[in-house]
Amino acid sequence: MPINVRIPPPLLPVTGGKSEVEAMSSNIGSLLEELETNYPGMKERLCDDQGELRRFVNVYVNEEDIRFLDGKETKLNEGDEVSIIPAIAGGN
Repeated sequence: MPINVRIPPPLLPVTGGKSEVEAMSSNIGSLLEELETNYPGMKERLCDDQGELRRFVNVYVNEEDIRFLDGKETKLNEGDEVSIIPAIAGGN
C-alpha cells in the first residue's frame, strides 16, 4: 500500500489538478525528491535554495507536524497520509 499525499489547491497546477497523489518514499526528504521527479516544479515551490522546507510550508504525517517529529528525516510507512499545507497569514 503506498503513501497518500494530499496536495493543497495552490499546487494543483503542478500535479495536473490531482488533489491526492501516491508515493512510495521511506521518509519526507525522499518524498520531496519523488514528488519533484513525478511533478517537476514541486520542490522549488516547497523548498528553498538549500533544499530545506520553506518556512510557510507545513507538512504533516498522519496529522503530526514533522517539525515536532524528525523533520525531513521523518520516516514514512505504507498507508501513511502526508498533508502539505501552506501557512496562511493575514487579518486586521
